[in-house]
Amino acid sequence: MPTTTSDIAKFLWPGLNKIWAASFNDYPKECTQLFDEVSSDKAYEEYQGYVGLGLARQKSEGSPVHYDKWNQGYTHRVNNVAYALGYIITREAVRDNQYAKIAMTRAKALGRSMAQTMEIVGANVYNRAFNSSYTFADGKELCATDHVTKAGVTFKNELTTAADLSEAAIEQALIDISDAVDERGLKIAVKGMRLIIPTELQFTAIRILNSTLQNDTANNAVNALKNVSLDIAVNHYLDDATNWFIKTDVPDGMIFQNRDAAEFENDTEFNSKNMLFTGYQRYNFSAADVRGVFGSAPA
Repeated sequence: MPTTTSDIAKFLWPGLNKIWAASFNDYPKECTQLFDEVSSDKAYEEYQGYVGLGLARQKSEGSPVHYDKWNQGYTHRVNNVAYALGYIITREAVRDNQYAKIAMTRAKALGRSMAQTMEIVGANVYNRAFNSSYTFADGKELCATDHVTKAGVTFKNELTTAADLSEAAIEQALIDISDAVDERGLKIAVKGMRLIIPTELQFTAIRILNSTLQNDTANNAVNALKNVSLDIAVNHYLDDATNWFIKTDVPDGMIFQNRDAAEFENDTEFNSKNMLFTGYQRYNFSAADVRGVFGSAPA
C-alpha cells in the first residue's frame, strides 16, 4: 500500500515549523557486544564439535600402549536469515512534498527499523537462553546445568542455584567458568570477559564492580572484583529485568554470522510511477559453542 498525498497532507503545505517524532536519538550498536562477528558466504554455516583424546594411562614395563581415538562431536548449523522492509510513495506525494528533509527522514526511519530488527534478533538469543523450546546442538537450551557432550562429559554454563546479580553470584560464576572442560572432560582455559545486563541492573553492576571496598557491607575488605577485567555491557533489548550473563573468551562461542550487509535501494514502478524504497540484510545470531556464555535466571 503506497503512501499517498492524503497520508501526508500536512507535509504538502508551506509553513510547517517542526516534524516531531522523526529525529529521536539512537543507542549505539549493542549486539556486537553480545557476539563475535564471523563472515559467511553460503546459505548456512556448520560448526563442528571435536572430541579429543582422554588422559594418558599408566604403562607398566613391557605392556602395550593404550590407544585412544578422537572423533567428531555435535554439529551445529546456523542458517542465514534475510530481513527486509520497504515503503512505497506515489509520484504525486513525492512531487508535492514541500519539505526536502522528509525524504531524509523516511530513509533514516528505514535504517532505524533495519538496525533495531538486528538488535532484537540478537538479544533474543539471550532472552531465550533458559527456554527449553530453543535448543542447540546437544538438545539443551543455551544456558543449562547439564550440558552433555558426545563423550558423555557433563558441564554447565549456568549457576547451579540461580541468583540475583551480586558480588557473590558473579564470583561464583567466574569460578564455574574457570572450571570449564572440553568434550573429553579435560580442563580448558576460559575466563569471563563481559558482564551483560538489562537496563534495570546497570547501577547495581557499577556498584558491584567499581566499589573500592565490598559493596553493601560494613566489612573493611577490598572489592576483589575490582581487580577482575570484566566489562559491563548494558543491553536495552533484553526483556527480563533480573537475568544476567557473562560472555567468555571461548573461540567461536557466541557468533554473529554476517552474510550480507545492509543494502538500501530505490526504484520506480513503471506502470504506477510509484517510488519504491527497500532495505535488505542477511545474517543470524547463535552459539557455536555454548561455553561462550554463562548465565543466571533468578526466579
